[in-house]
Amino acid sequence: MAKKSILITGGAGFIGNAFVKHLYKKYPNYKIFVLDALTYAGDAENFSESTKKDKRFNFWYGNVKNINIVDKLVAQCDVVVHMAAETHVARSIFDDTIFFETDVMGTQVVAGCVLKHYKTIERFIHVSTSEVYGTALKAPMTEEHPLNPTTPYASAKCGADRLVYSYWATYNLPVIILRPFNNYGPFQHLEKVIPRFITNAILNEPLTVHGTGQNTRDWTFVEDTCAVMDRAVHGNIKRLKGEVINIGSGNDVSINNVAQLVLEIMDKSNSLIKHVGDRPGQVSRHISSTVKSKKLLRWKASTKFEEGLRKTISWYEDNRDWWQKLLWMRSVPIITEKGKVEYR
Repeated sequence: MAKKSILITGGAGFIGNAFVKHLYKKYPNYKIFVLDALTYAGDAENFSESTKKDKRFNFWYGNVKNINIVDKLVAQCDVVVHMAAETHVARSIFDDTIFFETDVMGTQVVAGCVLKHYKTIERFIHVSTSEVYGTALKAPMTEEHPLNPTTPYASAKCGADRLVYSYWATYNLPVIILRPFNNYGPFQHLEKVIPRFITNAILNEPLTVHGTGQNTRDWTFVEDTCAVMDRAVHGNIKRLKGEVINIGSGNDVSINNVAQLVLEIMDKSNSLIKHVGDRPGQVSRHISSTVKSKKLLRWKASTKFEEGLRKTISWYEDNRDWWQKLLWMRSVPIITEKGKVEYR
């Protein structure tokens, strides 16, 4: 296979790190550039020492808003996979400014550099999110579903999503937009619901469920997401250029059922489940259509939810040293519409 140089922004984050490892292992002749600001959600220690010492792995500590760094990296690459973003819904309610700075302005910097080097960029893959849709008006949710973001995070990602689309529409850049639904797996920060449930269960602490817990999400194991992103990197760009593609399993599971399944697998009592007030901007249902990903990328999720959950639980049980230092970041304070401070 021909050599490629790939820039992955946000490559020290959860999905970014998993994708870097996927590429590094599968394509020994590829050169991989990672740009990451190493915020609380990114950790360079997630890369092995052998990877960090390899000449084909190039880590750059920096922010996507820094046009000088981004331009220097884009100039050296064939493919740009843009994942750098602030991603936590509750944190966006707590402090929304940084979400628009990173997710929108940072994306504009990356897109602008891709435009500058359009002659040498084979494809520009923007990793968006299913949160841009808001609550499902129809199920399953196709890529034509209206965009109705309900939180500052979702709104910032929606702005970035449409900004990247405009660079295809205006400049005919080789853009592909991927919209992953909820991901889970090893190395995910404890602010996310599945690792929070798992680690709370390990510690015999309450699993806090927002509202009734009947709201559902389409869960995708991170290794499956890496596999479909691989196909986006290597698929026929003539077919993929300008396309928006969902990444999801086509099945949804309620938060209540996730909590119950975690406790069942870990042989814990359901009495650990504790319901709290609902989160502002809550989305009641997310379920992905898989028609387009099957058609254009010839992909469908291969990991059943319970299988992926068991793998994830085993990883957190075996890696306490990794996550114990993050316990204090499991929740953030938000101010409700009644002026009350609650932790989410």
